[in-house]
Amino acid sequence: MPRRVALAVSVATTATLLLAGCGAGLPATKGTPVTGGAPPTTSASPESGDGPETDVDDPAYDVALSEPVEDSYYPDFGDPGIDALHYDLALAWTPGTRRLEGVTTLVFRATADADSFQLDLGPALEVAGVRVDGAEVEASHDGDDLVVAAPVVADERYAVEVRYAGTPEPVAAPTTRSDFSTTGFTITPSGEAWTMQEPYGAHTWYPVNDQPSDKALYDFTLSVPSPWTGVANGELVSRSEEDETTTTEWHLAEPAASYLTTVAFGDYTSSTNTSKGGTEIGYWVPSDAPHLAQGLQRAAAGLDWLEERLGPYPFDTLGFVLVDSQSGMETQTMITLGMTDYTRSEPVLVHEMAHHWYGDQVTPSDWRDVWMNEGMAMYLQGMWEAEQAGIGIDEQMDLWASTEELARSESGPPAAYDPGEFGEGNIYYGPALMWHELRERLGDDEFFRVMRAWPAARDNLSTGRDDYWAWLEEETGEELTDFLDAWLLGEETPPRD
Repeated sequence: MPRRVALAVSVATTATLLLAGCGAGLPATKGTPVTGGAPPTTSASPESGDGPETDVDDPAYDVALSEPVEDSYYPDFGDPGIDALHYDLALAWTPGTRRLEGVTTLVFRATADADSFQLDLGPALEVAGVRVDGAEVEASHDGDDLVVAAPVVADERYAVEVRYAGTPEPVAAPTTRSDFSTTGFTITPSGEAWTMQEPYGAHTWYPVNDQPSDKALYDFTLSVPSPWTGVANGELVSRSEEDETTTTEWHLAEPAASYLTTVAFGDYTSSTNTSKGGTEIGYWVPSDAPHLAQGLQRAAAGLDWLEERLGPYPFDTLGFVLVDSQSGMETQTMITLGMTDYTRSEPVLVHEMAHHWYGDQVTPSDWRDVWMNEGMAMYLQGMWEAEQAGIGIDEQMDLWASTEELARSESGPPAAYDPGEFGEGNIYYGPALMWHELRERLGDDEFFRVMRAWPAARDNLSTGRDDYWAWLEEETGEELTDFLDAWLLGEETPPRD
């Protein structure tokens, strides 16, 4: 998630970015510049929905089975009646006309009997048709709600295909931050497009169950006029050029929450390097500024540092894409960074890569528990900063403590924050201080054992505070309820040891 640059009082520069993971080992592209150049003028169209019939009972989808919930903070998005298993997104972007054409095929499990079902889809996109299991059905699109008039039976699986087009528009973000005010599909003046979507921006560019408790598998087919390229999550499995159109196919091998998906369209060149642990990392930067990859390539050393503390990187691919934004965001395996100097600072790279364990491998099921992502990522960033500055972690936490008190008083406790102040400093610094206090209580060996064990214990799942707190107590043998309540739900910062 993006963070305000000026939030932290720290010896080392504290920066902000959003993280996403992308496939590595990609060929370079060349052409007009991303910034300031004229966009390509040819048009692209997605593949039609007339391909082979989808096998909804394919056991490969079972890894994405979820127990969706209604979000306690943002209940207008997501439907607990839908358990999305796999999204196949065929998207064609024409920058000259700012038009997106899409065919989304979703395999889902119905969680209850119903006469209809609902997905989230932005009002700027016009639906051309909907099919369920190959048959055309009626649907209504009112505001952000796409209601499909087809009966479903609990625990049965269905394939719904939605054909749509339009100029996507981002939606207002529930935040008072200065570095971002909208979330979702964003178009630059020169026609490039990119997505960052915490907490509910995915529906601005595809029909989706837009709530983090519902993880699903993803495949992307992205078409854009050459020489531009479409970038998405996961592994780049193919790339082709035909009729002045570049088409890339991407495969995300493990289930992801909707906010952890991303696409970007622009004129990119790519490069790679490899961490000591063997992860090849891809870097997508503007073709007219390939040198920007040099700063990003420090991510390999940061990943090595994280693996020493968290264990092996939990996914097959990792990548970064630079976009024209003031901030950035974590997404699964592809990190989307704003094209400013601060997004290339090493503390930010460490923070956003840490989300692959805390946020991506294990994900909060409700936005009230976003602290589960940000607190540990922030603590790991603090550990890294302290090492680089040659100071102790205690001193680093002392520097953050005064910032935490102000953030808590302005935006509420970390796990009971003001819903209109999403992503403020209270969800970062309070939980980071809490983890340090727990570390002192448990000792280093036990703390780092528990820190490594939690993401693996809930691999590919979404869960919440009740499960997490109970697991912590069982794992450590400590009574931690009062401690966690005080740090995460208290109006005032607890006394520190």
